[in-house]
Amino acid sequence: MNLSLHRTIPLAGALLLAVQGAWASPDASEIAKLGNELTCMGAEQAGNADGSIPAFSGKWLGTPPGIQFDGVGARHADPYAGEKPLYTITAQNMNEHLARLSDGQQALLRKYPDSFAIPVYPSHRDFRYEEFRCEQTRRNVGFAELEDGNMGVRAYKAGTPFPLPKNGDELLRNMLLPAYAHQEDAVYDQAVVYSDGNTAWGRLRMEILDQTSGDKDIGKLTHGIFAYSLTTILKPERQKGEVMLAHTYFNEKKNPQTAWMYNPGTRRVRQSPGFGFDMPLGVGGFRTIDDDRLFNGSPERYDWKLVGKRELYIPYNGYRLESDQVKYADLLKVGSIDPAFMRYEAHRVWVLEATLKPGYRHQYAKRVLYIDEDTWLAVMADNYDAHGQLWRTNFMNTFYAYGAKLFHSGVTVYHDLISGAYLADRLTQEIEAPRINGDRLQPYMYTTEMLRQSGR
Repeated sequence: MNLSLHRTIPLAGALLLAVQGAWASPDASEIAKLGNELTCMGAEQAGNADGSIPAFSGKWLGTPPGIQFDGVGARHADPYAGEKPLYTITAQNMNEHLARLSDGQQALLRKYPDSFAIPVYPSHRDFRYEEFRCEQTRRNVGFAELEDGNMGVRAYKAGTPFPLPKNGDELLRNMLLPAYAHQEDAVYDQAVVYSDGNTAWGRLRMEILDQTSGDKDIGKLTHGIFAYSLTTILKPERQKGEVMLAHTYFNEKKNPQTAWMYNPGTRRVRQSPGFGFDMPLGVGGFRTIDDDRLFNGSPERYDWKLVGKRELYIPYNGYRLESDQVKYADLLKVGSIDPAFMRYEAHRVWVLEATLKPGYRHQYAKRVLYIDEDTWLAVMADNYDAHGQLWRTNFMNTFYAYGAKLFHSGVTVYHDLISGAYLADRLTQEIEAPRINGDRLQPYMYTTEMLRQSGR
């Protein structure tokens, strides 16, 4: 405090301030920030100094004016379709933009100077969440707490657990428990594009039932099962019909993630011990189980550090990429997906660093995750090998799903910088769009008995 100013406060006023300070609740002061200097979910309301990041408007809830949306299972029209890039970052001009590029983006620009680029569009912060999410977030301030050595969390469902995170473990929980769709019922294509131009194809059916924001979940405490999932392999042909059933819990110490596998050849269901972590999933083995949405599952193998905030160019409002007018042959190029279909915007992100604990094993010795402040979704990840070399760099496109009134995971790309290949995941451009927040999925569908009876 400025001492000269402090001395000008009259004694009575100073005593009053002291009394008020003694009775003031830190939790109350934090709650007061939500909806004022912070959004109700914990992001900074204000824009940045140079205006490239706008102030949060939150002017749209659901479908924007002038946009037609036909409900669950429909495509999402681009509300910014008329915009053009402000500029494009390439290997030739990247040095002018290094402060806003992640290590992974810099590596991709250097490795693929002729095919990778970052088209930068005007930034938008126009969509907001429903009030019930704001209410539960406010309830979590001063109430939410980490449990069992940071392996679990006690919080009110449907809200951000720690809208003002104070350490890496709290930030991690926000990333693991953002505003997810209650139901995700979708078929996704996968394509591994090798450096010689050959492509290997996969196709998965994913049926995910989230237990945080269904009508019966809102405001209840986080305990028991966090999410059910069924993953059915449709391609390649040699694996067709294999099914993985998984139960994920809010507390990984009390209830480690469990999974069962159905094999159509033996027609048997077997439990999968040690499920998760760096087990490969999908065609080519280019991503791990815990790479889904850039990180998921148990945090136990890493020490988590909140590095701070940065302003970066990140994939955002990726509507063009989700369009059924996009053809795989045009999108999937050697080195990277065609940047003409990508949209990057300047946004603030939280930086979360994970370092492998002594005595634990994982393919990645260090991970750096970049988490969008407005959505708490990880949008980029840099993964390092045991020698400290940047090995894989991944990015996830997101778009606001109008019917679900939240941001949803779109096309996700996993780049292997050593082999020169990449996996493009969550492709739907040439098949049906995902059904987000439908009503077909029910908990009884996620039992081993149902798995046996399905004959999948």
